[in-house]
Amino acid sequence: MIVIEVRNAELLEALTREAKERGITNAAIVSLIGAADSFTLSTMPADDPADDMVTDYALPAEMHGTGEIVDGEVHVHATMAVAGDKGLAGHLRKAAIGHWFARAYVEPMSPLTMR
Repeated sequence: MIVIEVRNAELLEALTREAKERGITNAAIVSLIGAADSFTLSTMPADDPADDMVTDYALPAEMHGTGEIVDGEVHVHATMAVAGDKGLAGHLRKAAIGHWFARAYVEPMSPLTMR
């Protein structure tokens, strides 16, 4: 298990860069925890699951999620807890980590395991 900590960076860019530097091309992101200053999520509209509805949120949020790295590409699904005890969930497109931190617990896998 490898722990990647992100501070003062865009989360997905930092995870992609760290994975590349560590030679990780395929992995399970077993757990993601932390908080973001702002974030972008996408979800599927009810009438067209092949489409993407992308929403930017200029809100701080507690965050947890899971995902994977396949052929060097980071893919994360997350729930973002915002003020008012609300959870916003979906495919995490961006997360600005500034005031707080994020940690991803990553389990590298061989390409054959991914098939």
